[in-house]
Formats: sequence, structure tokens, C-alpha cells
Amino acid sequence: MLPFTVERIDHVVFRVRDLAASVAFYERVLGCHLVRERPDLGLMHLRAGASMVDLVSIDGPLGRVGGEGPKAEGCNVDHLCLRVEPFDEQRIVAHLAEHGVVPRGPASTNFGAEGEGLSLYLCDPDGNVIELKGRAHRAA
Repeated sequence: MLPFTVERIDHVVFRVRDLAASVAFYERVLGCHLVRERPDLGLMHLRAGASMVDLVSIDGPLGRVGGEGPKAEGCNVDHLCLRVEPFDEQRIVAHLAEHGVVPRGPASTNFGAEGEGLSLYLCDPDGNVIELKGRAHRAA
């Protein structure tokens, strides 16, 4: 039996070529609202209903990690975040280990749709990064 239940997608992170143009698109075309800016990382957090869309500049500190910008050979999505309940790091890590999966590191505090909370990162069989995120410590 799983030690948690997936509640919803917390946020999706897109790597973009032109951060300002992408923020404008998500705000003006899709009705998202900019809620936090992280220029030190080249990262913008936009509220999309109950969830978040994060935009990462491909030439910023976070975006460079993904290599070249999106095209036929390059990835555009940085990771998928799933909100889980409960977030019991020991039980989740034990469950992952039973399936031969090792988290990329210990739980860390990250910002998401509900605010800042603990999360673990892992990779699927194709190397896609999945974040399992727990309840926020404080509201966004």
C-alpha cells in the first residue's frame, strides 16, 4: 500500500527562451497572475487557479541546467510536481526504496501553489524529474 495519496498537480515548470514574453503570454492570454519573482534564479511563479506554472529562463541559473532550449532534441519541461498527503519523508523514502528508486537528496523546502513546504525529487525510468510535495508550512 502506498504511504501517500496524490491530490493534484501542484505546479509545472517550463523552460522558456524569453522570460518577459512568456510571463506576458501566461498573464494576458491565459489569465495567470505573477505571484513571486526570483530574478536570481531566472524564475517566475504564476498562479494558475489552484495550481502554479513556473517559468524558467533557459539562460538563467536554473534554466542552464537543462541544456539547450526547447526544440526537437531539447526538453522544455523541467519537472512535474505532485501534491501528496501525508508527507512522511521516512515512509516515502522507504516506499521508493522498495521499488529501486532513490530520491535525489533529502526533503527540502520549496515554494508551490500552497506556499512553502517540504518536497522530495526523484526520476522516472526515462529520467523525467518528479517532485513529491507535502502540505505548505504557510499559505501563499
